[in-house]
Amino acid sequence: MKLLMHICCAPCAIYPINTLKGRVCDSITGFYFNPNIHPREEYDKRRLALEYYSMEIQTKVVYPEYNTQPYFDRIAGNEESDARCSHCWRMRLEATAGHAKEEGFDAFTTTLLISPYQQHDIIKRIAQEVSHETGVGFLYHDFREGFKKSQQVAREKGLYRQKYCGCDFSMSEKTKVRKV
Repeated sequence: MKLLMHICCAPCAIYPINTLKGRVCDSITGFYFNPNIHPREEYDKRRLALEYYSMEIQTKVVYPEYNTQPYFDRIAGNEESDARCSHCWRMRLEATAGHAKEEGFDAFTTTLLISPYQQHDIIKRIAQEVSHETGVGFLYHDFREGFKKSQQVAREKGLYRQKYCGCDFSMSEKTKVRKV
């Protein structure tokens, strides 16, 4: 199987790639499509960590151009609600499945499924819907069991580990929580 994996960051990619590569699929290509990440400096830190890690494990990663406008267009009117995240996940998974279809991948998956802080069932449902809409298979795996291990390996390798999900809103929410 030729798999395209949406990657949100290097630490979250460690366990999923190690779990699937050579066991479930012959080939994994990463897809770093994250127009939600703000500010640009944060995006660049995460990208650099992924570039370093992907070279180390000899895994190709596609880096579409950074442009936040599609993210802000998609979440317009939902900035302060939980729906914001669902719109963001769908946008990123649609882009991943679209690229998979264009490039002849058998299936797609996402590292978003490793986080115990994300709404796992909603991400899974959205990915299944996108799979149905595009005709590209969705490879589901609950990677949450490897979250702590991924973070530990990232720490040992000195990879950048972010403190918030990525968007300006999550950064603000983390800041509010810390001030309390």
